Amino acid sequence: MSGARPSRMKFGPFEADVHTHEIWKHGIKIKLVGQPFEILAILLSKPGELVTREELRERLWPGDTFVDFDHGLNAAVNKLREALSDSAETPKYVETLPRRGYRFVSPVDHATGQSIATATSSAPNNAMPQLTGQESRVPQPDARPKPAQPSVAEIQQPSRSWPIFLGIAIVFAIGLLISARLFWHAVRPLSVRNVDAPGQRIRQLTDFADETSDPALSPDGNFVAFRRQSAKPGSSGIYVKGINTEEVTQLTSVGADCCPAWAPDGKTIAFTRSADNNDFGIYLVPASKGKETAVDFNGQNLTVLVGGKEHRLDTHGIAPKRGELSWAPDGKSIAFSSAKGIALLSLESDSARQITVAPPLAEDWGPAFSADGEKILFVRSPDSGIPEELMMAQCLTGEVTRVSSQHARILGAPQWSMDGKSVIFSSDFGSHPGLWRAGIDGAAVATQINDSGWRPSVAHAGYRLAYQRITHSLNIWELDLADPSHSSERKEQHILVPSTSETDQGPAPQISPDGKRLAFMSDRSGTMEIWVSDRDGTNPVQLTAVGSAGTPRWSPDSQSIAFDASDRTGTKIYKIKLGTGAPQLLTGDEFENRCPSWSRDGKWIYFASSRTNRYEVWKIPADGGTAVQVTKQGGHAALESADGRTIYYAKTGYANPEIWQVPVEGGVERLVSPQVRPFTWASWGVVDHGIIFAGPSGTSGPWISIYDPSRHTITRVGEIGTVPFWLGASHDGKVAVFDQPGLQQSQIMLMENFR
Repeated sequence: MSGARPSRMKFGPFEADVHTHEIWKHGIKIKLVGQPFEILAILLSKPGELVTREELRERLWPGDTFVDFDHGLNAAVNKLREALSDSAETPKYVETLPRRGYRFVSPVDHATGQSIATATSSAPNNAMPQLTGQESRVPQPDARPKPAQPSVAEIQQPSRSWPIFLGIAIVFAIGLLISARLFWHAVRPLSVRNVDAPGQRIRQLTDFADETSDPALSPDGNFVAFRRQSAKPGSSGIYVKGINTEEVTQLTSVGADCCPAWAPDGKTIAFTRSADNNDFGIYLVPASKGKETAVDFNGQNLTVLVGGKEHRLDTHGIAPKRGELSWAPDGKSIAFSSAKGIALLSLESDSARQITVAPPLAEDWGPAFSADGEKILFVRSPDSGIPEELMMAQCLTGEVTRVSSQHARILGAPQWSMDGKSVIFSSDFGSHPGLWRAGIDGAAVATQINDSGWRPSVAHAGYRLAYQRITHSLNIWELDLADPSHSSERKEQHILVPSTSETDQGPAPQISPDGKRLAFMSDRSGTMEIWVSDRDGTNPVQLTAVGSAGTPRWSPDSQSIAFDASDRTGTKIYKIKLGTGAPQLLTGDEFENRCPSWSRDGKWIYFASSRTNRYEVWKIPADGGTAVQVTKQGGHAALESADGRTIYYAKTGYANPEIWQVPVEGGVERLVSPQVRPFTWASWGVVDHGIIFAGPSGTSGPWISIYDPSRHTITRVGEIGTVPFWLGASHDGKVAVFDQPGLQQSQIMLMENFR
């Protein structure tokens, strides 16, 4: 780019600094690094002009680098479009000129405001290449200045553009149901997968730098109320945003406000406010836009845009215990959770009564009225926490029936589907939050809607579903494990690789058998790829360029890595030799094949496959060939024992799986031990003297433990802060590597054409 051109470029709600490689949306910094940002910078240097694929190859993929250029370029452009909330079919910014290149079609301004481009016509993207790979060195990011923080008033201004992540059914079905499953690898039986309706799409509704949660769609489906938690004084509270407009209204300004619920006429919102003494109050506030009001916050006089006057309701001696609320369809009563069970507050008669009474040591919570107002869905949680039950109560008689039992946590109040024939709920049944659907009659198996979601809200009209999506950056930590004879010793732990990604995907750290290298997943180049670094995390090298790589596993000689990656037809197993660049495809079928690992002699690669309509462990020759089935009663994520005689495997891809074993030569499949229950299928491994796994202790923080199969004993060897999804260890069992969360973000998502 010419040195005379200003480094700051503005387009739409975005501002990019091509010198510091930073980009902001509405003044809030967003993540766009590596090749996706480089492509943006090149396009911005020639707004309205064609930038050919050959030019991008010359500038971004030098000839001495091993690269699958076509796929690497497409993956980087897709990542760029995702960051800009753009669409290949109806581009606002990046237009594809098939087989030629790309063109930036939005007006671009210098920092001075001078217009230097105008929009041009759009054309559809037409191709998706096959998977191959690369090896390339990616420079480490420099320390860069942070943009100025927006004021309270700026944060409250309505946004000008809202993202559309997935515009058509093919993108939704592939991107959501395959890519999300690959990144998290929380695999579930095929029988519970949902086939989504044509035209269904997902887009982000809120883009505050603060956390937003507790979505509630208005009865007409045109607005969403939500909770915002902000460090800025006066900015926390209940907000309302239009679905198809940019209007955002702050209704309250107290950080303890939560769980909004719309009145049937859409004019009033009920919400819960908690106090330090665990006192919950139910309040009403007008849903219409208010006026600027002076607010005192910790001695500061602030002016904020708020709704009308709040009004606390009298619950007549039945104190609310939790925040979730549901307004009856006739607008005459509100259901809430009390210490005894679900209660009903009558606004008409100004009285309250119990609807359900929870069994001893159990809790009823999360009420949701049916469309006819005759029934209430709710959650019944036992003292142990699991299993949680979806229940239904008759409002008049109090008769309670069970809808479904979930061996997992229910995350937010359940919701009725629009036709009233099923219940929509969030559960961590697959080791992380996801949305599910179950029939009211309880006969059918629950069906998964997507792999990422908390606290769903279903509109009574408009076929819309809103939910909360939580993501967080992930760091790789290292912990020196205690000698089993001194397990009570507190050992040193520290960050090994910071911020492998700014999503909830990865990093799957694995130490090479020779102890010299570390393999992990990262999207720091713009797409999720396999990286290799020195053992201490230095000198990272990007090993693949396939756009959706995961689950790296080392060969016994520490020279090759097996991994899985998805394409349009499914998830496949690959292997790649260090220094060669191009990966070898091992499973060319259209089944779901994932979670590879090597046999101790290096001759076989184990993997989980759906080719029998449920996940079983299979193996394939490491040089390619015919796959051989290993397990017959269900299996996932296999690892061979140190002596090469036994195959250990997670029984399922669900949370807290049992670990089973079968002889390498075949034989009886049996449970290893009922006490060996890692938190996920990925939070365990095999070391020289047994099975290492991570899980909650029940009385203190999570622990890493080692099971000795010869003595049938479990020894705690290290305490950690948070139960990890991934766990790796050195072969001698002296060092563990695992993921821990970094910065967390929470935003409201909208699924349209939800049936």
